[in-house]
Amino acid sequence: MNEHDPAGRDAVVADDAPSPDTTMAMVIYALYLASFVVGFTSLVGVVIAYVYRGKGPGWLDAHYRYQIRTFWIGLLYAAVATLLTLIVIGFPLLIALAIWLIIRCVKGFKGLQEKRAPDNVDTWLI
Repeated sequence: MNEHDPAGRDAVVADDAPSPDTTMAMVIYALYLASFVVGFTSLVGVVIAYVYRGKGPGWLDAHYRYQIRTFWIGLLYAAVATLLTLIVIGFPLLIALAIWLIIRCVKGFKGLQEKRAPDNVDTWLI
């Protein structure tokens, strides 16, 4: 390709462009998982997600949206499951909630490693 070819230079620039920093998105997923040990870390994670939302490429912003939705949906599920512990059904639901959160975080980590948005950002399930 000719070095004066604009398309050739654009291709080189695109290859040489630094990839966006995914560190904070990874930290947020880690904080969500750490909430099993220290309960308030998920709150810290959602605050960070709100701060960093809209400051990266589309696929990275999708992760922040996914993380924010994970927090709020998880909080709703936790409230319902906790209320249902009065009739015993809440205990298996709390276990299901823990599995749900782990799966969403693992999907998020995988998407970040592949530099793509998580699948089904708008889903309430997995």
